[in-house]
Amino acid sequence: MTKSPDQQAIAERQLCGLVNGLAQRIAEHVRERAATLGLTASQATALREMSGPMTMRELAERMSCEPSNTTFVIDKLEKQDLVERHPHPTDRRAKHLVLTAEGTALRERLLELLHTDSPLAGLSQEEQGVLHGLLERAVVRP
Repeated sequence: MTKSPDQQAIAERQLCGLVNGLAQRIAEHVRERAATLGLTASQATALREMSGPMTMRELAERMSCEPSNTTFVIDKLEKQDLVERHPHPTDRRAKHLVLTAEGTALRERLLELLHTDSPLAGLSQEEQGVLHGLLERAVVRP
């Protein structure tokens, strides 16, 4: 049975509300866990995304923000001796961001905290995979 335009609008509004609600719960979860480690949510997001050496541009893409915002966050993490800037191995114009030993240890602790009581914890790994696939299809433009 085909939905009327009004029914479609209601269904889309409800779905958007759920997606927004999930995003807010995840952001709140990150903020709370970050605060326990003396970090801002942006700093925690940067540490979470730094799975290996990367450029500022790569990190900005992973954080879904502008490189100038990422620079501000990395400056703060660098002052805390959590991140270092190293010469890029193939691009003289770029720097590689690298976690220090202290930064790596803090990242591991952060990942543990983020996993604990995550807003997605109520979903099985299979359900999370299905949700991931559906959201990816909705976000990626053809």
